[in-house]
Amino acid sequence: MDQNSSFSAGTADISSADSEALAGVTIIVCASCRDETGSDAHPRAGELLADDTRRAASDDHIRVRAVECLGNCKRRLSAAILRDGCWSYVFGDLTAASGADLVTGAKLFATSTDGLIPWRGRPGSLKRGLVARIPPLDMLKD
Repeated sequence: MDQNSSFSAGTADISSADSEALAGVTIIVCASCRDETGSDAHPRAGELLADDTRRAASDDHIRVRAVECLGNCKRRLSAAILRDGCWSYVFGDLTAASGADLVTGAKLFATSTDGLIPWRGRPGSLKRGLVARIPPLDMLKD
């Protein structure tokens, strides 16, 4: 998808991402997602992913929020990365230990100059797990 996009992959060095840019990014994790067995055991795998993501983001200014359902049940553990005025991304097929990948994706997004998460540098789980890319409302044409 993105690798063939007509948009450039303009990013700055993610290690230099300032706290203001990071504060503009939110990771949303589906807390109701079950593991690959479909178990109803608690805590659910989605809750574990939310906790792992919070731990991975603890030194950064990235917001991490858990929601009840992203409606991506066939792709199991799901999360989204949002940034005001930019495309939003939905990912699936994650694991309970994918928090660091989501934070890396959020950092790449925060430093992006074109409002897209660049393909280069994106963790493999966010390349393979891309479900949808949603444009910002102000980009839609009537």
